[in-house]
Amino acid sequence: NVKMAEEGKSVEAVEEKDELQIMKELVDDLYKFRDCYFETHKIEEAKVKPNDVAQEVEQTLKKLEEKDESFKHKAEFLLQKGRCLNVAEDFSAVAEECLSRAVKLEPSLVEGWNTLGEQYWKKKDLIGAKNCFTGALQQGRNKVSLRNLSMVLRQLPAADSDSQGKQVLESVHLAQQAVELDESDGTSWYVLGNAYLSLFFACGQNPKYSQQALSAYAQSEKADKIARFFPELHFNRANLFQYEEMFGPALEGYSRAAALDPSMKEPQVKEKQLLEYLEKVTELTQNKGKVKARRLRTMMSNLSTSALGPCSSPQFRSPSGRVGSLEPRTLSSLKHGHNAGVAALGKVVFSLASEGRMAFTFGMVDSEETCMVVMVYNTANSWGVLIGDSVVIPEPNLKLHSITHKDKAFDFRSIRLDSPLLLIVNGKKQNIKSQIITSVSYEPQQE
Repeated sequence: NVKMAEEGKSVEAVEEKDELQIMKELVDDLYKFRDCYFETHKIEEAKVKPNDVAQEVEQTLKKLEEKDESFKHKAEFLLQKGRCLNVAEDFSAVAEECLSRAVKLEPSLVEGWNTLGEQYWKKKDLIGAKNCFTGALQQGRNKVSLRNLSMVLRQLPAADSDSQGKQVLESVHLAQQAVELDESDGTSWYVLGNAYLSLFFACGQNPKYSQQALSAYAQSEKADKIARFFPELHFNRANLFQYEEMFGPALEGYSRAAALDPSMKEPQVKEKQLLEYLEKVTELTQNKGKVKARRLRTMMSNLSTSALGPCSSPQFRSPSGRVGSLEPRTLSSLKHGHNAGVAALGKVVFSLASEGRMAFTFGMVDSEETCMVVMVYNTANSWGVLIGDSVVIPEPNLKLHSITHKDKAFDFRSIRLDSPLLLIVNGKKQNIKSQIITSVSYEPQQE
């Protein structure tokens, strides 16, 4: 009889395991439905996606709750119920309660800790989230905890810019480890892209980091089918494209993010602002800031090489490190890219502080009355140049733009300056207070 009872028990245990396996698969399917929505639906259906997902959650939850009585004290069941509710974007108190109970019953439940951490994240309890992900890593190294911890570290407030930099560096290392554990996971690559994006702005805008961010984003789209449908990926990358003056790809990215998630307002705003900015810039350049011909002649008549100021000294040190005086050149003679040993000289005819601005933008006209756009980055809000100012740009970096987006086209040339300190205005170098390091907002939520 004892033997019979034992057999009965083991059959029950097997049945229970099967039931739990079925529940896990139900919830896995729910995540698949959410993450791979656009494989089976058109992008135009994006606005009904949240509703469709909510309905699926409800149906799955119903099926789970039918088992509630027999399984409510089982860690694995509580985990699946918590995971089911975690599919929604908002915090769920019921999910938090289920997951807290699950990890109390079974502290080695890595997925329980990770999902609970995501609930704390949604509740804006970053310390709670950090503790969960750290706790999960004590149970075993896994990509989800590593990349989630990477995200949390970038959101946690830091005492000063030094510790901010350290936190961001640490977050890059964690995201790198997550990628190493599974190189075919697009989400980990995406989080690494965001980590490099933060590093780029936190550590002096080293171009190497912006390249690493862009290549991680590209990897994330290649690695699996999920990441390419993250609206945040397209939005964050578009911000970086815009900063790098890759305006065409920036507009594409904002537009794609808005299409994938119509409830995200920021991509639509940024796309509109950037289009308006490009329209203004091309128009003002074509009509030389609308300055009347007589006034322009008067302005140009007092433009002389004395405006070169420090650039005419044989001791002048260029941004590239070259020592020696610079030769003034007309704007039309500049070549694409870096122009070593020369300086552009002209008068300011218009200026623009763009909305959501990344650069202080002004137009300069030279002795041949050629007008060109100049974009100055990392400027303090109080800094600017006035119409009529004489400006000199040492060793200008010339860019050619040819952009088409949604039946609009823009063609113009511009000069990029990464700091106002590189500019000579009315014969003088700029004060250190004119510079302030830019940071760009990106979407941190559940990256």
